[in-house]
Amino acid sequence: MGAAVELQAGGRSVRLSSPDKIFFPERGFTKLDLARYYQAVGPGILRALRDRPTTLERYPEGVTGESFFQKRAPKNMPDWIPTAHITFPSGRSADEMCPTEEAAVLWAAQFGTLTFHPWPVRRDDVDHPDELRIDLDPQPGTDYDDAVRAAHELRAVLDEFGGLRGWPKTSGGRGLHVFVPIEPRWTFTQVRRAAIAVGREMERRMPEHVTIKWWKEERGARIFIDYNQTARDRTIASAYSVRPRPHAPVSAPLRWDEVGVAHPQDFDIATMPARYAELGDVHADMDDHRFSLEALLELARRDEHDHDLGDLPYPPEYPKMPGEPMRVQPSRARTAEKQVAKKAAKKAAAKKAVPQAAQPPEAPPSGPTAP
Repeated sequence: MGAAVELQAGGRSVRLSSPDKIFFPERGFTKLDLARYYQAVGPGILRALRDRPTTLERYPEGVTGESFFQKRAPKNMPDWIPTAHITFPSGRSADEMCPTEEAAVLWAAQFGTLTFHPWPVRRDDVDHPDELRIDLDPQPGTDYDDAVRAAHELRAVLDEFGGLRGWPKTSGGRGLHVFVPIEPRWTFTQVRRAAIAVGREMERRMPEHVTIKWWKEERGARIFIDYNQTARDRTIASAYSVRPRPHAPVSAPLRWDEVGVAHPQDFDIATMPARYAELGDVHADMDDHRFSLEALLELARRDEHDHDLGDLPYPPEYPKMPGEPMRVQPSRARTAEKQVAKKAAKKAAAKKAVPQAAQPPEAPPSGPTAP
């Protein structure tokens, strides 16, 4: 696999073993190619990860091998990489790595990390998100161009409700992500409620093209706004993260004038370094802004008061939440209702079919008999 090499990042030296190991057979990209990619975009991906609890999506043998998500900080992690203590919906907790230096990204790449999944919080306040993340997820029958159409309408919705500004990026697949930096004043539950309000407003404006339906059987050929990506412990791949697909695509930050012009296949570990060298991090100013969710939360209150639109289902692994509707797939709920109705009808029919017990003959009238 070749002798180990030393890579430099931010004044630190990071050892990379087996640099010639093939990580992307279709393109011939090696572990060293992966690390050099992260070296090239170091300031950009650090901006996306800095001080955030981060889950590592690891492929130690490359994209065709076994993979796993590592939430807990590895035991062999160097002491110059800090951690944050986070709590999962299950009630369990863990210490997750929080990159503060570019070298932390290279260190993770040494252990086969392709994708970085940061929480929308910082390590100094892990219970109040500082980003509202909107995931535009194409469903079967739709594609990236449909996500683009939804993204432009989303931009208008965000501006209308509180003058919010979103920063778009490709998902690395067929979808788009839009991140809005927010003041860290609201809980995960409140931020999720704001995301639901955004989704419902999008449904009203684009009913044939956008859906917020949680159950796949109800979505149809529309763009799904995955509001549950804002729930605690749900994460979205960071900007500049490599995605585990054969051609080594990356999640590419975009300017709004590029949404619909650029396409996901334009960005991979071979092409992104040149773009970055020319343009730098096109999302570099995100941290200079913090927006309020008050207008979206007021929209959520109006939806509930005027239209009786309350909470929506959480993912199946989450505990039942206050105010959450029944977490049952609609087709199963209908089947269950039919079975109950069928049993009730069968019981009624059986009761009706039972013959009435024979009644005794009517007794003759009492009193004296007429002569």
